Amino acid sequence: MASIHPSAIVDPKAQLDASVSVGAYSVVGPDVRIGAGTTVGPHVVLEGHTTIGRDNRIFQFNSIGAANQDKKYKGEPTELVIGDRNTIREFCTLQVGTVQDKAVTRIGNDNWIMAYCHVAHDCVVGSNVTMANNSTLAGHIEIGDWVTIGGLVGIHQFVKVGAHVMIGFASAVSQDVPPFMLVDGNPMAVRGFNATGLKRRDFSAARIAAVKQMHKLLYREGRTLDDARAAIEALAQQAPEAAGDVALMSGFLAAATRGIAR
Repeated sequence: MASIHPSAIVDPKAQLDASVSVGAYSVVGPDVRIGAGTTVGPHVVLEGHTTIGRDNRIFQFNSIGAANQDKKYKGEPTELVIGDRNTIREFCTLQVGTVQDKAVTRIGNDNWIMAYCHVAHDCVVGSNVTMANNSTLAGHIEIGDWVTIGGLVGIHQFVKVGAHVMIGFASAVSQDVPPFMLVDGNPMAVRGFNATGLKRRDFSAARIAAVKQMHKLLYREGRTLDDARAAIEALAQQAPEAAGDVALMSGFLAAATRGIAR
């Protein structure tokens, strides 16, 4: 049996692995599933059609899987899916999706979500993402892997943020942010590329040089976006070691819907 504090309320229909622990005064609804090794602190509410993977650590005073804040939501059985090894600190709100979009809000693996963060309906958050205190995702946002979001950042609905992006403190993000970029401000501006983050992830010198060149093509030579995209795609042959990074950037630029931050 899972380790459940006597004051916690766990619906008999909830599916909890035997190694799960649930703290004092927490509430777990009937459509919640929690994987092995996950710990749920005191005063946490887990509700809705929520699936939580393995080895997550959920601190006290979180609201997870509640009805979303979209006025069109009529109680449809949409979902929240959380992966493995995530840390979710105090007072976070993570909500289910809507039938107008994917019908699921999805959070990947190994994320570090600090206090007072909000992940709204239909967001897709990748893996190894850091969300600092009070960062807020509106609905339908896509966050790539290895993104760092500074404290007090607000991201507009439908925005896409590419992998390895760094967003500085108190920024207002209203346009798509290409992979590898370093942005901040209100209004937001691209300040450079995330060289420190790439070094920490053991990017080779050749790969970092290719990312630097992509930044230059997008932001330093006065090119049109189409011209910059063509030049970036040509980098794959010039720097074969960075072909995957070039493909990541090219795919993002092709899929951008709100205009990229420039």
